[in-house]
Amino acid sequence: MTDSSSTSQAATAVTSRAIVAAVFWLAAWQVLAMTVGQRIVLASPVQVVQALFRLVPTAQFWETLAASGLRIIAGFAFGLILGALLAFTANASKWAAAIVAPPMRAARSVPVVSFVILVLLWAGPQALTVTVAAIMVAPIAFANISEGLTRTDPELEDVAKVFAASPLQRFRAITWPTVLPFLAAACQAGIGLAWKAGVSAEVIGLPSGSIGERLYAARLTLATDTVLAWTVTIVAASWLLEHLATRALARHSG
Repeated sequence: MTDSSSTSQAATAVTSRAIVAAVFWLAAWQVLAMTVGQRIVLASPVQVVQALFRLVPTAQFWETLAASGLRIIAGFAFGLILGALLAFTANASKWAAAIVAPPMRAARSVPVVSFVILVLLWAGPQALTVTVAAIMVAPIAFANISEGLTRTDPELEDVAKVFAASPLQRFRAITWPTVLPFLAAACQAGIGLAWKAGVSAEVIGLPSGSIGERLYAARLTLATDTVLAWTVTIVAASWLLEHLATRALARHSG
């Protein structure tokens, strides 16, 4: 009972701090917007909420969010799978590790705009979001999962060999529990990065019916409130997907 009560109090304290922090920054935003006094330069929180109320009831808003969201999720999934496969391959062979490491380091260092231009030249705007998101996520997944694989207890591996455990049994009993926290970290970092990189790519490539296209159109009309409304939407969608991924991994931690 004591542990349950302490956990509940800790959760309440965290929630309270989060609410206070949100109120503080919303108030600071409102004060700054009032000080600037120009909606084109900085829309206030109230104006952004009004823009959201105009956007959310429309079919175009949900179609745009679904179109970009599905492409970004697909890019994140491809990047996560690719990074994981390369991490396991590199862990199995030092030669493979030497071959894989340079492109992974390069992908983390090369500016997003460089990949955007190359993908536009090679594949066109419709494949842009998925490809750029995957390229950005793969190195994060590779680095985190590689780190997790190096933490595998060699004594447990020896025990598995003694009992002639199958590869699947060794994965479920040893590798998966060890790698899981690093996989969760990769998801937390990768989902946000996939949204940022994906939407940035859309603003440049302007695939039809995308969030990037809507942001670009809002910029042309100096609709700062609409730009910020879409930004709030992106942040909320990213947070929701990150939360769902974290909960899914927690359920399968056993």
